[in-house]
Amino acid sequence: MTDHPVRTPAGRPVGILGTGSYLPAEAVSNELVAERAGVTAEWISAKTGIRRRRYAADHEATSDLAVEAARAALADAGISAGQLGWIVVATSTPDHPQPATACLVQHRIGATGAAAFDLNAVCSGFVFALVTAAGLLSAGSGAPAPYALVIGADVYSRIIDRTDRRTAVLFGDGAGAVVLGPVRPGYGLTGSLLTSDGALHELIQVPAGGSRAPASEKTLADGGHFFRMRGRAVSEYVLAELPRAIRALLAAQRTDASSVDHFIPHQANGVLLAKALPDLGLPRARTHLTVSEHGNTSAASIPLALDDARRQGVFTDGELLLLAGFGGGMSLGAALVRWQDGHGGS
Repeated sequence: MTDHPVRTPAGRPVGILGTGSYLPAEAVSNELVAERAGVTAEWISAKTGIRRRRYAADHEATSDLAVEAARAALADAGISAGQLGWIVVATSTPDHPQPATACLVQHRIGATGAAAFDLNAVCSGFVFALVTAAGLLSAGSGAPAPYALVIGADVYSRIIDRTDRRTAVLFGDGAGAVVLGPVRPGYGLTGSLLTSDGALHELIQVPAGGSRAPASEKTLADGGHFFRMRGRAVSEYVLAELPRAIRALLAAQRTDASSVDHFIPHQANGVLLAKALPDLGLPRARTHLTVSEHGNTSAASIPLALDDARRQGVFTDGELLLLAGFGGGMSLGAALVRWQDGHGGS
């Protein structure tokens, strides 16, 4: 847990300079998902709060979505790709096992010289990547420029079993990105909490395709390459641990919960979030939800919601944002960001 502002080696705080996002063109309604999953469109809405989601086109992979979000964030920040020192892509659906999807993004956007790598903390990935990139900027670490690009991107439509109503109804595809760099004193990333509980690793998983169970005729026949989730146990984890983590972060920051102006959570499930919100103790925070239109986009969900809210002009200079992600591992990440307005872009 960090309990002080993240600063560059020159002593300036690190914050968000620009945001961007990308959603595939194909909107997939509940009616289309319901037929294969053996449920009704009304059942999906009642259980998840989701009305539609986007699926990547056949020619689109995770890096394609990430590149579009990256370009939008760079344009918003007024930063060129050549000024980037770091590119961190949070994803659990990379283009390939190797090389890193971030390296493909680096090449496509022309970020020559930037260090690029992937980070997999599943649906918590964006917050983990944000904190990691901010720490690298603050440490200097030999980076050639004081800017970092953080992307959350996932294409879950390629790994879900569309006959499994527990997962097929939830997930969509998308990418969101932010540019990090120096901001004014008193702004930027002021604190974070990252935590994992590996004892619960079996709650969310793709069992096959790695070194434990390499791809084979058997793993294919058994459906081992599909995403699996024990939904009830995951909900219990979120409802217990998310409020606890937020209280711990705010206490470490000596920040009153009433000081939080905006809450941007992982868009896992609208019904689950509605259950969680009363126990979070954020009396003034405006919660930003895009889950009804995007579905659960895993690591992309927080930056997608962040960009959506930013482009609606709802953030005011100096307001305090709380970002919180939770997902496989099990993992949970939360970060406080003091918003600097006028950072560029539309």
